[in-house]
Amino acid sequence: MQWKPRALILDLFGDYLRYAGSEVRLADITELLAVFGVEAATVRVNLSRLRKEGWFTTRREGRETVYSLTPHMLEVLDEGRERIFRHRDESWQGRWTMVIYQVPEAERAVREQLRKRLAWHGFGQLSPSTWLAPHDLLTEARDLAGEYPLAKIDVLWCGTDDLDQDRDLAARCWDLEQLGTDYRHFIRAYAPLDDEAANAKKDGRTALIERMHVIGDFRRFPFRDPHLPGGLQPEDWPSSQAYALFGAVHRQLGPAATDFVSSVIGQPVEQGREVLM
Repeated sequence: MQWKPRALILDLFGDYLRYAGSEVRLADITELLAVFGVEAATVRVNLSRLRKEGWFTTRREGRETVYSLTPHMLEVLDEGRERIFRHRDESWQGRWTMVIYQVPEAERAVREQLRKRLAWHGFGQLSPSTWLAPHDLLTEARDLAGEYPLAKIDVLWCGTDDLDQDRDLAARCWDLEQLGTDYRHFIRAYAPLDDEAANAKKDGRTALIERMHVIGDFRRFPFRDPHLPGGLQPEDWPSSQAYALFGAVHRQLGPAATDFVSSVIGQPVEQGREVLM
């Protein structure tokens, strides 16, 4: 994996620093990113950009600059962690949440934002203006209608009463073949790390690097995976196996990695939520 400083900063906040007051001194996060070979100047540039985007506020403590997560961005991290660490294992109820929208041609930015938000919530695109989710997301869809008054959004709770047709809809909304291939690649890559005894003996620096590897590679899946209920999943669907593996490796490396971060920032970091299967 080629480390990206911006992603490293957000992952460090998402997995550790949010559980230590949601802030960090510049010198401390510079030391943490040095573990991944990131130069101090690069750290400062990325933090400055993130501050301008509204991720952080800053204040001075003597000669130190302290970066604090803004309340809104803390909510964004909370929502993201819920998506990454929550494994849905539901049976198919035969109903879809369907969103049909119309956006004036001149409002292309609104249309793009709406599409990103639908994908974030787990909807898949069936046609240019029709999106489906295999779960009850009526509340989320109706909230979006309130957020985008320039768009005409209809929300339906509907079904085909035909399992084969539902499976066909799922295959048209998401690239399940590529997603399955990527899940199997993740499993092959990280299965050797699922060793509780060996992970318990690792030093904190090594544990932090390996834990950042696994979460960096896994956190993209929940935003591509519609978490299809059992009846809609392709045969031998590897999602549950990948989630279990991610959860085990992340949990096993947690104590050493967290202790290392705590030692760098000079205060204890609480353990965050782990995968619940």
